[in-house]
Amino acid sequence: MNKFSVKALVSIGMLSSISYVLMLLNFPLPPFPNFLMIDFSDIPALIAALIFGPLAGVLVELFKNILDYFMTGSATGVPVGHIANFVAGVIFVLPVYYIYNKLKSTKGMTIGLVSSTIIMSVIMSILNYWVIMPAYTLFLNMPAMAAPELKTMIVTGILPFNIIKGLLITAVFMLLFSRLSTWINRTQLKSA
Repeated sequence: MNKFSVKALVSIGMLSSISYVLMLLNFPLPPFPNFLMIDFSDIPALIAALIFGPLAGVLVELFKNILDYFMTGSATGVPVGHIANFVAGVIFVLPVYYIYNKLKSTKGMTIGLVSSTIIMSVIMSILNYWVIMPAYTLFLNMPAMAAPELKTMIVTGILPFNIIKGLLITAVFMLLFSRLSTWINRTQLKSA
């Protein structure tokens, strides 16, 4: 933490707060189960990572989920959903950061965002099958889903939902990036 300047720490705190507010403005997509919600709270984490480095993006994702857990709580008392959101956010933000730093252009950003969408969707599908859904059934004291039923839910629900969510975040972030890219690059150089 001591490698961050006061400006960086204040910015990370501010971006975490914005991310938390964006997390509250979530909404479901009609064809998917109601527990899958779209939000744009990964955008401030992307901005933090691009300006201050990957650790800043991870911290924004962490603080956003901690804030949400303490403010809204959890139905189970166990933050399984918050942990899943944190992991998904980190998996989405880090590839964008590394790909964009290799290909510093609008095309590089687009490649990074689309790649992150695919990576996050696949990894979260695997984690949902092996870790997240079993954790929900354990903490809610519900009978475990049969393997074929769980596979169907992941293939027809969770995987396409994460792809759509990633593409929506990509579209919104690219609109912002077209306006903010000069400022991000200039601020990135000053904070380096």
